[in-house]
Amino acid sequence: MKFTKMQGIGNDYIYVDGSREQVKDPAALSRRISDRHFGIGSDGLVMILPGDQGDFRMRMFNADGSEAEMCGNASRCVAKYVYERGLTRKTDLILETGAGLKGLHLNVTGGHVESVRVDMGAPELNPERIPADRGLLGLSAGADRVIGAPLQVADRIFPVTCVSTGNPHCVIFQEEVDRFPLEIWGPQVENHPAFPRRVNTEFARILDRQHIRMRVWERGSGETLACGTGACATLTAAVLNGLTDRKAVLQLNGGNLEIEWDEKTGHLMMTGPAEFVFDGEID
Repeated sequence: MKFTKMQGIGNDYIYVDGSREQVKDPAALSRRISDRHFGIGSDGLVMILPGDQGDFRMRMFNADGSEAEMCGNASRCVAKYVYERGLTRKTDLILETGAGLKGLHLNVTGGHVESVRVDMGAPELNPERIPADRGLLGLSAGADRVIGAPLQVADRIFPVTCVSTGNPHCVIFQEEVDRFPLEIWGPQVENHPAFPRRVNTEFARILDRQHIRMRVWERGSGETLACGTGACATLTAAVLNGLTDRKAVLQLNGGNLEIEWDEKTGHLMMTGPAEFVFDGEID
């Protein structure tokens, strides 16, 4: 099987052209090739497929084999792949994902995709659709948003804001991020009974009204260098808590993303790079 490894500010996946390669069990394949000692090494597998409603379709699988609805960093890499590998000459694409259709605008210079702007759609704030359990978050039955709600995790209470940006996210604002023991608290929040489909968790620090420092624990993959949907969820949460403007730079371990929550359309717009790492073959 031929594959291409790509990364978006350090969020690395193995990309397979599904029009040329037949993959019978992508979940099992993702578990195998994601292993950084016995496989290729990645945060998961992305299948690039012909689109039915859009130009192309993306299916993505986490390192543990679970299928995720959406990945912002992966969608930018798909855009770069299909353009630079000659599958399209369009610079405005519609990508089908598990979270619906996403618009991609490619910024091209000299035949190379320098960056991609992704229309991530409107954030989902309704607890039932995230999903998040109102009762376990101390909310009334009629509460329509989770903003700064108390989440009991072992002997700590975290104030959490919950958002779905295609994937469920739980955002926690605090002063200490860089030395915070994510490997201890990330799994406990991810698997908390308040989140019936598990949850991605962002620990974020507000630097000023246009800059946020963020680390992410992704469900099914652990800590990753970047998460596009998580960056969008974090900006949304920051705005809902009155902490930042509607446009900010998110500083992740792997690099920066520019996120804007457009006031007119209500959509989140994410702009960032995508890069090839290498091509290869595996039995």
